[in-house]
Amino acid sequence: MTLWRGATPLILASQSASRRTVLQQAGIDFLAVPAGVDERRLQRESALHDAGAIAKLLAREKAREVAACYPDHVVIGADQTLAVGDVLLSKPAGRAQAATQLKQLAGKTHELHSAVAIVRDDIVLFDTVSTARLAMRPLSDAEIESYLDAAGDKVTTSVGAYQIEGLGIHLFDRIDGDHFTILGLPLLPLLDFLRRQGLLAF
Repeated sequence: MTLWRGATPLILASQSASRRTVLQQAGIDFLAVPAGVDERRLQRESALHDAGAIAKLLAREKAREVAACYPDHVVIGADQTLAVGDVLLSKPAGRAQAATQLKQLAGKTHELHSAVAIVRDDIVLFDTVSTARLAMRPLSDAEIESYLDAAGDKVTTSVGAYQIEGLGIHLFDRIDGDHFTILGLPLLPLLDFLRRQGLLAF
């Protein structure tokens, strides 16, 4: 049984496995249609420096791109940025860059800004940003290498080179924030909006 009550299928404009899992576990059927936007180009052209504002822009543009191909569909776009102080990190290109990011984050607190936007026919119906603060414990070079060995290629799929729902949890000694924000999809405000629009069964 699906809780979705829209006239057309819900679309998630993302290839993120964690975002897909979050929606599936919430009992909502959807189509996954990854957006092909150039995130770094959009970020440069926007001239934005605030991590939350960048996440919201990218979430909107991902949803808009997919919505242009699916008229009258509700499309969810999402994005997440990581900031340590004034420095924004992107997904590491490989193991060496993942190790560099972990050295930057070790022993410090960083922020994850997760944005979600809902678009239908190029109209932004809803968007919001949620923030979580994560304190990574101090890590030696040997510990970082051991973690990278254990985590494998997954370290290149997430900014910061970790997945908190997997082996990445071992890197932290304190986390302040909503679990779904950390996974990259602010689920509670998203569900609240869909419910108020009559798009969910309850």
